[in-house]
Amino acid sequence: MDIKLAKHDKRYIESTDDVYSIMQRVLLRENKIDQEKEHLWIIGMNQAGYILYIELIALGSYKSVNIEPMNVFRVAVMKNASRVILVHNHPSGSLIPSAADKDITDRLIQVAHILNIELTDHLIITPKTYISFRSIKLMAELEQSLKYVPTYQVVERIRKQEKQIAKEKLAVERDKTKTAQQKAKAEKARREKAESEKKILINALLEKGVSIENIAKILGITVRAVKGIINLK
Repeated sequence: MDIKLAKHDKRYIESTDDVYSIMQRVLLRENKIDQEKEHLWIIGMNQAGYILYIELIALGSYKSVNIEPMNVFRVAVMKNASRVILVHNHPSGSLIPSAADKDITDRLIQVAHILNIELTDHLIITPKTYISFRSIKLMAELEQSLKYVPTYQVVERIRKQEKQIAKEKLAVERDKTKTAQQKAKAEKARREKAESEKKILINALLEKGVSIENIAKILGITVRAVKGIINLK
């Protein structure tokens, strides 16, 4: 059933508060009997967040509602919605997601992937407040679930991860090699500079008449090393 927006309802979704503000009024418009039943709505949007439709997908009992995944996305496909938000109420007033709430969201995430539609969030609402699966990090957790992912996709995902790990490992090894080469080059340059400075100092001392033996003592090296630096035999 298509839900009509009131004149004062926003047409753009910018936050979960916007979603709740709209859906709270929708829930309160229901008669008392229906308010005591679980409703499941789907909000379809374009990429910019403009609301294309709000559809009541299912009306259940006071504690549960049956959901067929294709019914959730049927209108989304027909109206070219690229993003959808799932909303359902808990007549009990509890905002704790049930195991069934988590399971159907997990399943719908995978159906959305197949249809190339983004399931942005799932809200549980009451007349007074709400919770967002995205806000409490539950959406991110379910997006990592493999429960409803086809086996071939799991295999592909594992192979992709293995390739990425191998690529990263190779990059680390290359960085290590590059770093070692850079260090060796820097050390060689340092030694050459030190030898050059020693040679200049030795020649300066020789010009002042200091013997090679005394130069060796001053520098703390052997006479042979001094001769090697200035190429004397």
